[in-house]
Amino acid sequence: MGLIKQAIEARVAAEAAERAGQPVVITIARDFGAEGHEIGKMLSTLLGIPLYDNELLVRSAMRAGESVDKMAAYDERMTAEFMAFLPDRVDSRTLSDKLFRSMSQVILDLGATQSCIIEGRLSDYLLRNNPNHIAVLVTAPFDERVEIVRKKRGLNKREGAKLVREMQKARETFYKRYSAGKWKMTDGKDIVVNRAKLGRQGCVDVIAAAYNAKLHELGIYEEEAARAVKEAAAAAPLNVEATVEDAVASR
Repeated sequence: MGLIKQAIEARVAAEAAERAGQPVVITIARDFGAEGHEIGKMLSTLLGIPLYDNELLVRSAMRAGESVDKMAAYDERMTAEFMAFLPDRVDSRTLSDKLFRSMSQVILDLGATQSCIIEGRLSDYLLRNNPNHIAVLVTAPFDERVEIVRKKRGLNKREGAKLVREMQKARETFYKRYSAGKWKMTDGKDIVVNRAKLGRQGCVDVIAAAYNAKLHELGIYEEEAARAVKEAAAAAPLNVEATVEDAVASR
């Protein structure tokens, strides 16, 4: 019941933060293989705030006036950073830069308007001056990440290690390129969580505690959250799922 109560309180707090014009934004940078995306999804469910990853691509494509499929192809190249640096692929560099500029504006807009979680895309750097931004790095030792990737993709240890090295280098290169060398994946982090030591749920709990602490710091929600929990319990004391959804829908 404790997690249900926390979820209700967090959702009510997020709505109150938006009404007060003080949204709290979590950015998640992920070492490849540390399951940062999975942790982001779990955190989104617990806190009741949206997670933006692939959706950023859709919004960016719409803003840029390009088809989602076309921009997705260049997003893959941009993320891998292989095509974008080849001298004979100026078109790739140009469209990758166009996509990044579009995504950057989407990220800045989201950070100013709603409490949410944003994964990757240099969002921690773009929102570094936002006072209600919590920058997170999800990491794990190299061998642990190799094992996670190997099991998920059916690779042997050598193949897993090669993939982790390549994708980690790509992410670090992405940071260097689009911050003009001013920012690294490890820079400016408020929280670093080790997935190998804490597990997925442990990482989620640490980040959620920081998020709730920020909301308390802003003085947003104690009374509203307590009232929402009380109303939800009275309305559907035996239906846990209805309790959460009804509390949110009634706001």
